[in-house]
Amino acid sequence: MTNAGLTPPNPQPFPSALAQPAYGAGAAIAPAPAAVAPLPVPDKRGRSVPVWIWPVLGILLLAVLAYLVVFLGPGATAVGLILALIPFAVVIWVVVMIDRWEPEPKALVFFALAWGGVASIAFTLLVGIAFEYLDYALGIQRTEFFGPVIQAPLVEEGFKGLGLLLLVWIGRRAFDGPVDGVVYGALVGAGFAFTENIQYFAISLLEGGEVQLGVTFFLRAILSPFTHAMFTACTGFAIGLAARRGRKALPLIGYAIVGYAAAVALHALWNGASFVISGGLIGFLGYYIVLQVPIFALFVWGVVHLRKEEARLTRERLGDYAVAGWFTPQEIDMLATPRGRRAGRAWAASLPGGRSTLMVSFIRDASALAAARHRAISGRDPHAQQDEHVLLARITATRRSLLSR
Repeated sequence: MTNAGLTPPNPQPFPSALAQPAYGAGAAIAPAPAAVAPLPVPDKRGRSVPVWIWPVLGILLLAVLAYLVVFLGPGATAVGLILALIPFAVVIWVVVMIDRWEPEPKALVFFALAWGGVASIAFTLLVGIAFEYLDYALGIQRTEFFGPVIQAPLVEEGFKGLGLLLLVWIGRRAFDGPVDGVVYGALVGAGFAFTENIQYFAISLLEGGEVQLGVTFFLRAILSPFTHAMFTACTGFAIGLAARRGRKALPLIGYAIVGYAAAVALHALWNGASFVISGGLIGFLGYYIVLQVPIFALFVWGVVHLRKEEARLTRERLGDYAVAGWFTPQEIDMLATPRGRRAGRAWAASLPGGRSTLMVSFIRDASALAAARHRAISGRDPHAQQDEHVLLARITATRRSLLSR
């Protein structure tokens, strides 16, 4: 037993001394490395959607699909759906670009889209049916002006705004300011426009064939893909502003009402064009260029300004940690400016093995840390300090991985 592991117990003779290999102790086997502890994850409370909401939305989705297929037919509905995907994709791409500074939780993003495209549509259809029933029962003959210019803006923006209030309740720790409000509002509006476009395109195909469908597609998908997103973004902006200022429930609802009023006004202004503009398509295009294009340009200017303000606030809040030694001044410059972030990602990609994914995580956690810091300062989030500890631990570990050899 003493020679176990060194020489075989009964060595066999070899043809010659040169043919006999030398026996050794073998290579040392290193112990298995210690398991790497996973990075901590911020608490999902206030950033996720309650499970019970999804079945409710699923039931409403089935009801909306049944309505479209029964009243428009499966063929026209399919054509409308395919065409509606085009402006929908454009709007979503723009919203994603706006949201890149501090991306919102995916669950809340999907909820916003589902609320706009399913719940808001379902409730709007129910109210429309109720109005028709009351008008028939009471013998009321409403003018053509009432439906699109008064009823539609009030009802549609009301239900879309209700979704935003629900969002700020279930996602109160992710609804940090005006940019978030614009993003969520635009997502709700994009979802609503998508389903509404299916209906409009299908009806145009059934009533006027390809020619009328082409005109409707030009008006809704080319000239005005962002209208509903812009309308509801007004409500979202107001709610986000209230959240940033730490407003409680009742003041926040007051802000929401102001934003809702702006959304209704813009919606009514858009829908009322056909009643006040003469000259057919040419007259509408003139109205569009003179009034709607400047409104859209103002909206773009406002989003750009909000993004700059978000960057300024990020620099200010991360500066608090820089004073305490958590960040260097160079890191603050990298994390708080679009140019710095681009440079940081390019530098990380040049490291051995490519570490751009780590840099993206570093940037996102830093943005979330700045938002948590502001929630802590405003006093509206009792769990903000816990988020700070988790995010600082993640940032420290990610920095170590970025700088490792």
